[in-house]
Amino acid sequence: MFQVGDTITYGTQGVCRIVGTEENDLGGDTVEYYVLKPVFDENATVYVPKNNQILLSKMRPVLSEQEALALLHTVQDIETVWTDDDAKHRQEFQELLSCGDRTELCALIKTLSAHQKQQKSKGKHLHINDEAVFKQAKTLLFSEIAFALQTTPDQVEQMFGNRNIV
Repeated sequence: MFQVGDTITYGTQGVCRIVGTEENDLGGDTVEYYVLKPVFDENATVYVPKNNQILLSKMRPVLSEQEALALLHTVQDIETVWTDDDAKHRQEFQELLSCGDRTELCALIKTLSAHQKQQKSKGKHLHINDEAVFKQAKTLLFSEIAFALQTTPDQVEQMFGNRNIV
């Protein structure tokens, strides 16, 4: 499946490098783990058990340069996903964050950016939960695109800003 040295994205951790594998005794059973180091947070370490298919499904190859550029070129055509039902949109937003689909992350970022602008025009702010989701979605997507394009997440945010997305 994945090898030491591979760069992947993992769940809400974002872009990670597989730096090794490790075995630990867990209640008499030996469990083997992938050891991941987030690329944009060198102080963190993530352990993913190789025998847990749910957690392994959150590991996927990072975008290629061509895929990242294609996403940037189509981002303006992606539809927003806002609903006025607070409980429903909070649940949907969490699902979009955890699914890892880059197009869905773009939709989420566009949606929350538009809502933020609307709230600002009324002299208001995003709800704290929406603000946290917005920040996490941008971190996940912008760091992956930055890695693929060999740039920084801040520069990717500028690219989105130039397209009036954020």
